[in-house]
Amino acid sequence: MTEGLVRSVLFMPASNPRAVDKARTLPCDVAVLDLEDAVAPDLKAEARAAAVEAIRAGRFGPRLAVRVNALDSPWGSDDLDALAGSQVGIIVAPKVEDARDVIELGQRLPAGAALWAMIETPRALFNLDALCGVGGALDALMFGTNDLTAALGCRPAADREPLKPWLAATVAAARTHGLTVIDGVFNRLDDPDGLAAECAQGRLYGFDGKSLIHPGQLGVANTIFSPTDDEVAHAMALVAAFADPAAAGRGAIRVGGSMVERLHLTAAEALLRRHDACSHTPD
Repeated sequence: MTEGLVRSVLFMPASNPRAVDKARTLPCDVAVLDLEDAVAPDLKAEARAAAVEAIRAGRFGPRLAVRVNALDSPWGSDDLDALAGSQVGIIVAPKVEDARDVIELGQRLPAGAALWAMIETPRALFNLDALCGVGGALDALMFGTNDLTAALGCRPAADREPLKPWLAATVAAARTHGLTVIDGVFNRLDDPDGLAAECAQGRLYGFDGKSLIHPGQLGVANTIFSPTDDEVAHAMALVAAFADPAAAGRGAIRVGGSMVERLHLTAAEALLRRHDACSHTPD
């Protein structure tokens, strides 16, 4: 699982210098320079060169990633060639469908870079366990909401009803193989309540964070994917209860009117570590 928070993963066109420069100071956990969907075909080469230069220039507060074009597109191979000598830490790969894709991408990553695989096709959904099991540089799954909706032929819904089985399956596959898992984008820019509801749904399902398409979405995602005050208080109480000498050797104890086991202690300790990380990150 990737080190560092992924509450907010912000995509921006690498061909837009103003957006890239602004991203250096934004409170997103990860900034993704996009060479794929956000860049028109006639600007691909320009965007690629701009991404390489932005990586070289550095000065990014957030961790930096680049989304390349798919390897079977006219641009994907050139993207990876251009980035081969760069210091980018994360390569986001679209439309990863099977273990063979993960292996091929892993062989072409910049030295030390992690691979985040986007799950965007029906075929990928039925290959989740196999592609996650490759290991190596694969570090995270990203749920591709828009592409999956189109490929499945389902209709968009406010509660993502048609996608719920696949949201759960993607989280389960990631957890099985110790990977980070990031929810898909929310398209409506003027609907903060809808964004908040979808972030809450993603957290409910077990996602670690949210893909975003506009800086105005950062605050909502950072807040909802951070532990709440009530969660922190409960976790602290649970840790304290298990630390009490009276709980020594006991597998289950009573805390706040509920019976909890040591698996709940492990979860509470993880939540407190996440809280500490969020507390040291500017929002």
